[in-house]
Amino acid sequence: MIGQILKVMRESKQLKQSDVSKITNIPQNTISQYETGKIQPTFEIIEKLANAYDFKIIFKNDNTNEEINTKNIERKI
Repeated sequence: MIGQILKVMRESKQLKQSDVSKITNIPQNTISQYETGKIQPTFEIIEKLANAYDFKIIFKNDNTNEEINTKNIERKI
């Protein structure tokens, strides 16, 4: 599932895997394996890729609409 999301985000920026490799210093074959689900990226890698695609990772509570992301989590702890 996360691989499909990463691929959709990458394609929304019209980037090739080789472009992302140059931007993030993650090997192209590793990006390919993430997108196909052969290996699972860590949360840090997911965040790095999301940032490269201009996306934020946000956890939203459906009941309270509270949002937590990596930018505001330190203020909550």
